[in-house]
Amino acid sequence: MSCGIHYLASVFMAVTPNFVCGIPGNVSSVLFYNSSKASLEDIWTMWTSTENYIVAQLENGEIWELNQCSKSKREVGFDLAYEYKGNKSVFSCSDGFLYDDTKWKSTVVTQWDLVCDREWLAKLIQPTFMLGVLVGAVIFGDIADRLGRQRVMWFTSAGQFVFGITVAFTFDYYSFVIVRFLLAMVRKDGYLVVAFVYVTEFVGIKARTWASMHVHAFFALGIMVVALVGFLVRTWWVYQIFLSIATLPFVLCCWMLPETPLWLLSEKRYEDAQKVINVMARWNKVSTPCKVSELCSVQQDDPGTDRTSGNGSCCSFIDLTVIFLWYISCL
Repeated sequence: MSCGIHYLASVFMAVTPNFVCGIPGNVSSVLFYNSSKASLEDIWTMWTSTENYIVAQLENGEIWELNQCSKSKREVGFDLAYEYKGNKSVFSCSDGFLYDDTKWKSTVVTQWDLVCDREWLAKLIQPTFMLGVLVGAVIFGDIADRLGRQRVMWFTSAGQFVFGITVAFTFDYYSFVIVRFLLAMVRKDGYLVVAFVYVTEFVGIKARTWASMHVHAFFALGIMVVALVGFLVRTWWVYQIFLSIATLPFVLCCWMLPETPLWLLSEKRYEDAQKVINVMARWNKVSTPCKVSELCSVQQDDPGTDRTSGNGSCCSFIDLTVIFLWYISCL
């Protein structure tokens, strides 16, 4: 669920609302087409096109035409008319921007003015996230084979929570993108792929397809959570905190999960593998679980092989293919 949540979080977090250039002063009246209003908030409900502009009169009598990426000051005449043929002086949006906050009180775009000549920065948010996904796939897949599935799942789930919360408290756009990149590394391919492997190594062949489908079904459920939270929470950093909290229960419980027997066997940790297999047998109500010591019968001839028949290190080398086939037969 948490993977699906962070994957599409930017859909609502990086929304670009209606906006126009800011003006240096207090507005006394606003004109939009033939409608005159007392404030800009009353205009947003009628905003229909990016080609529209707003005429605003300040308390000092100045009249400004406000577009999205520029503003014009009327130099002659102080009548509040929408169509104007007189002289104008065009200025950049040096006073910031005015945003429509009727739907979203704050987004990443409004927080750091990612519009006009900075619009490309807003469009870069999701590509950098996907780059983090790519890097995470390369790094954590190899680490999971070296250190084990359970350790990597705990580390990445904790990383999802920590980086997810940290995103909400980033102080500028660049720190936001960097932390989101780290979040992407531990999220999808750092966590989801390892979790998928973890499940399939515990489930027998007959139920493996069913189990794999349901792992990803909860990914879809996480996407539904994004839509629900996006509807209820209208401030981007509060929205991010609520989404990140969904990871916390698993962080607290993940340390209780056992390592997969297949990985333990590949690392020659036979006693630990036998303990996990015994637990699986009790859950499945199997009276006689598979014995790791049976693997000694398929060990390769080696003068240095320890042929102890107990649950200890019964073989110095066992072909991983044989281990896999034996383990699958137990499942």
